[in-house]
Amino acid sequence: MSRLFISAAHKSSGKTTVSIGLCAAIKQRGNIVQSFKKGPDYIDPYWLTQATGRNCYNLDFYTMERDEILALMQNKSRGVDISVIEGNKGLYDGLDLDGSNSNAALATLSKTPVILVLNARGMTRGIAPLILGYQAFDKEVQIKGVILNRLGGSRHESKLRNVIEHYTDVEVVGAIHNDQRFDIDERHLGLVPGHEDPFCTQKIQLLADAVNDQVNLDAVLNIAAQTEELPAAQTTIEIHNSRTSEQANIKLGLVRCSAFGFYYPDDLQALQDAGAELIEIDPCHQTELPEIDALFIGGGFPETHMNELEANAGLRSAIKTAIDSGLPAYAECGGLMYLARSIQWNKEVCQMVGCIDTDIIMEKTPQGRGYVQLQETANHPWPKLATQSADDIINAHEFHYSRFNTVDKNVQFAFQVKRGTGINGEFDGYVYKNLLANYTHQRNTWNNPWAQRFINFARACKNKKQPTE
Repeated sequence: MSRLFISAAHKSSGKTTVSIGLCAAIKQRGNIVQSFKKGPDYIDPYWLTQATGRNCYNLDFYTMERDEILALMQNKSRGVDISVIEGNKGLYDGLDLDGSNSNAALATLSKTPVILVLNARGMTRGIAPLILGYQAFDKEVQIKGVILNRLGGSRHESKLRNVIEHYTDVEVVGAIHNDQRFDIDERHLGLVPGHEDPFCTQKIQLLADAVNDQVNLDAVLNIAAQTEELPAAQTTIEIHNSRTSEQANIKLGLVRCSAFGFYYPDDLQALQDAGAELIEIDPCHQTELPEIDALFIGGGFPETHMNELEANAGLRSAIKTAIDSGLPAYAECGGLMYLARSIQWNKEVCQMVGCIDTDIIMEKTPQGRGYVQLQETANHPWPKLATQSADDIINAHEFHYSRFNTVDKNVQFAFQVKRGTGINGEFDGYVYKNLLANYTHQRNTWNNPWAQRFINFARACKNKKQPTE
């Protein structure tokens, strides 16, 4: 099975657009392409999903065990022709001094050859020591090719090719000239998600055309085909679902639209495996709440849709009534913002659901950003599984520009923040009735099987409501 790791020397080199174009172009040749994204990210994976026609999965050292990463890659790569991993930041960038969570570490763990995307704007002879340095820094990393990006023209390309051929043994497999049409618009959380870009399909086709015209796709596929066999995971952990065949599925309302789209596909699968029947709800257009047993509102951009969300007063009222009446609910980041009284952004204020007793203020700079560590308090509403210990630390991530205007001193919190910001720098996980809402984005992993716990909790709440015979 062929594999390829697309990385860069540094952030903003254009590796995401190159990765999207490569995936789409390879797929157009009749190949089944499975994409992966390193690190916590919802937006790049959406574009990669659209380019391949298959869900993109995140590989993250911080939230996942190394064997868990290998097990996921093995599982999702079955029956495909090629797997493409898109890195984050630069090849050697990472949290730790030893680089144990870098892109290079993931490429080494998975024995995947690397193609470096280099932003060549303004570079000539200096590109050679850059490549040589990246090769020499870690001999275990297999840098097999480079794609020159954002070139100034044919003359610039010719100079760089001559320099690289003279000083290095790395193959130039592509040279993409600068073209503003290739850019994907950005906003405060990164790229605009594909489902919000009305020209998503056309842009992916444009990127595929650029790759076909300016990248030697045969050379790229040849590099991918020389991949060693993916190492086998040494250990595996299976999360046993508590649902029996006699138990009805939990009808789980999933709030999903252009305002709320931050969901990991394997988390949604874990919810289904635990017994959830996913029922999608569009809070911008759907005026009534369907019959559900629980509610999940993920992250997104409620601030960019807050006028539509406010206008749908019927659904806002229905959600508030349901949560006030004890409906089990879980919300992350944008979902938390939607459940507050209001959102203030660019001097405009819009009314939201009102279950969370605060007003949300959007700031111009991040209020919480990066990896977090949480420890549960006694207020956490979901019972732990038998496999979990009382003092487990949860590794997760946050990225929000918003904050609470005020935090009532009587609020109960489910998490103490050991690293990160959360709601007030000390706590996260706002608890109200059967609602848990946090700025933190959780990932369902071996060490944090939150999906099973949430569905178990929803089932227990449902059983309490059912009359006994």
